Amino acid sequence: MLKQTPLNRIHREAGARMVDFGGWDMPVQYSGVIDEHLATRTAAGLFDVSHMGEIEVCGPGALRYIQQLTTNDASKLVDGQVQYSAMCYSHGGVVDDVTLYRFNAERYLFCVNASNIDKDFDWMQQVLRDHPVDDVTLANLSDSFAQLALQGPNAAIILSHLTDDKLDDIEYYHFREGLVNGLPTIISRTGYTGEDGFELYLKAGGVEALWTALMAAGENYGLVPCGLGARDTLRLEMKFALYGHEISAEITPLEAGLGWITKLDKPFFVGREALLQQKEAGPKRRLAALVMTESGIPRADYPVFDGERQVGVVTSGTMSPCLKLGIALALVTPESAEVGKELTIGIRNRQVAARVAKTPFIKNWRE
Repeated sequence: MLKQTPLNRIHREAGARMVDFGGWDMPVQYSGVIDEHLATRTAAGLFDVSHMGEIEVCGPGALRYIQQLTTNDASKLVDGQVQYSAMCYSHGGVVDDVTLYRFNAERYLFCVNASNIDKDFDWMQQVLRDHPVDDVTLANLSDSFAQLALQGPNAAIILSHLTDDKLDDIEYYHFREGLVNGLPTIISRTGYTGEDGFELYLKAGGVEALWTALMAAGENYGLVPCGLGARDTLRLEMKFALYGHEISAEITPLEAGLGWITKLDKPFFVGREALLQQKEAGPKRRLAALVMTESGIPRADYPVFDGERQVGVVTSGTMSPCLKLGIALALVTPESAEVGKELTIGIRNRQVAARVAKTPFIKNWRE
């Protein structure tokens, strides 16, 4: 049986199209992916992301343990700050990409991908066994949390109707604990869309009332409910990685263009030696952003060619609702990843022209 978020009833009553997403019964769309995508870019979208996981790390040894576990440098965090990071296997492949919240020196919270919750928690326990740190406790709190993502240019004004917290004081990738709709909530200025917005963490029992209150508050600001389809096209226009596509156990953060969260100057973290070797040798493939210069929609696993030679494979692809042309991310040979490089993508037994582009894809659209 599929897992359900606390909002399952609301999604179904609203007529959402539901799909199996990593074992979860989730809405893929309401009014339609393009409508929801454009509403988020120009006004606001509300996403149920309660399927995501939350794992707490507490104790005097928390930071030392996290430094061994993740690729980024958690020692740079201050209270109320969020950090994007990754956990790697010893061979350098990615266990998962995560966001890390620092409440204080002895309390941290990881947000992990829904399909990886159990795997991630097992891995975190394994790292603690293999590299013991005193005074650390791990707790999988995923079942007790719900999470909403309110995204778009009007997100702040909508949320301001339900909280007395001064939202302008919350900087990007920072958070605070406050009351939203009268309920204790972690208010995080983060998201997966490239727009301003907030991710709201609260106890599962209060999320139905919050969803309803947010939709009412957003009625005059263009707020629409959004599904996973728009969430994917929005993140793809920004070149945000998706686990299982741009990163995986077989794809390292260096190959995925995530060197900026891979701090090889740290004395140790799991996977560091393998990643050092890969950096010194030079990755044999790199993530490239492609725009179609001929009509065609690229999809994951389509081959990428330079002339007649296959040089890589598409990891994610779609028709961009903003640009109205096909876009893709692809792992290709390093020489094929240079901006401006002309390539082709194999679509339905023909090679369709594409060009390596700068990212985010929507930069020119905004300008």
